[in-house]
Amino acid sequence: MTDETRTGPLTDLRVVEMGQLLAGPFCGQLLADFGAEVIKLEAPGVGDPMRQWGREKPYGRSLWWPVVARNKKSVTCNMRTADGQRLARDIIGRADIVVENFRPGTLERWGLGYDVLSADNPGLIMARVSGYGQTGPYSTRAGYGSIGEAMGGIRYVTGDPDNPPSRAGISLGDSLAAVFATIGVLSALHGRTATGRGQVVDSAIYEAVLAMMESMIPEWGIAGYQRERTGSVLPNVSPSNVYPTAGGEMILIAANQDTVFKRLAAVMGRDDLAGEPRFAGHAARGENMDELDGIIAAWTADQETEALLERLHDGGVPAGRIYTARDMFDDPHFAARDAIVRLAHPDLGEFPVHNVVPKLSETPGAVRHLGPELGEHNDEVYGGLLGLSEDDRADLRDRDII
Repeated sequence: MTDETRTGPLTDLRVVEMGQLLAGPFCGQLLADFGAEVIKLEAPGVGDPMRQWGREKPYGRSLWWPVVARNKKSVTCNMRTADGQRLARDIIGRADIVVENFRPGTLERWGLGYDVLSADNPGLIMARVSGYGQTGPYSTRAGYGSIGEAMGGIRYVTGDPDNPPSRAGISLGDSLAAVFATIGVLSALHGRTATGRGQVVDSAIYEAVLAMMESMIPEWGIAGYQRERTGSVLPNVSPSNVYPTAGGEMILIAANQDTVFKRLAAVMGRDDLAGEPRFAGHAARGENMDELDGIIAAWTADQETEALLERLHDGGVPAGRIYTARDMFDDPHFAARDAIVRLAHPDLGEFPVHNVVPKLSETPGAVRHLGPELGEHNDEVYGGLLGLSEDDRADLRDRDII
């Protein structure tokens, strides 16, 4: 079964995506973006809850589903039944990769553990995304991304020090676990070229978050230092903050490196700042962060935003607005790099969505289509890939297997 519209470096791979919501499906999205054929197995009649998620639902349609399910094929399969498990096993037997994010032990109860699937398909790579990983005393606990963010450390250090721990306005833990699962899959594919055998990729949400926590572990283990919430700044990194401009707007300026701070001082007309002992080096600026931020804020507050940004850019100082979606739509750099692409949606018309990242020079990925209708590819997969007759497929539908 081929799909001539697929492009990218992974077009020779078939992926079976099981599970729902975000952590596993985002891994499937990333693989599909680069050309893999991703067959998503969904429960008949209801499908992935992501079909209903999202704050805004014009015409009753989710705006999130078309994004996370883009480039995928939807096949319905009731994996809680023996016949559904047999169908899933038959499809996986013809695949290179399976991605799942059920609670550990679920696939084993369904007779779809890696030992069973790899006996049929020794080259199979299984990406398993879960809250706590496949082993350890917490492995069987229910684990959502928010809990993984808390356990992995990022929640504690996010927000204002005078308030409880905050969160990013996105599902950060789920997405990080999916990205690391994708890295694991690609690494396992490379390993398979040498051994001919697949393996399990075990991506735990809390560990994916922990992997982003920089030097937090040795800071405590060696120096006894506990990072705390610090609002809009990082301790001892200055200047790197949000500053006001005329008209009540805000911009970010990041000039904490010595050479960049000298450039900022020059743009400000304050070359003397770079020579003052209290601001002359990275450590000194960190110790006097509040005073330095006050000087910069007083300078920016009387200036119009665009003129100020132009001066900073011309002076080689990293600076920019804090973008909203509206800003992204209007930005010429986004347009020049096709950071946002537009596809046709059957109900919503032109549908804007972020493009594939990263960009490859020779075999780039692409957003080929938005998330499919539930079971849209049943006939293609069950008829074309597995060779089931129309009567067989009708019988499976009548018994709510597909």
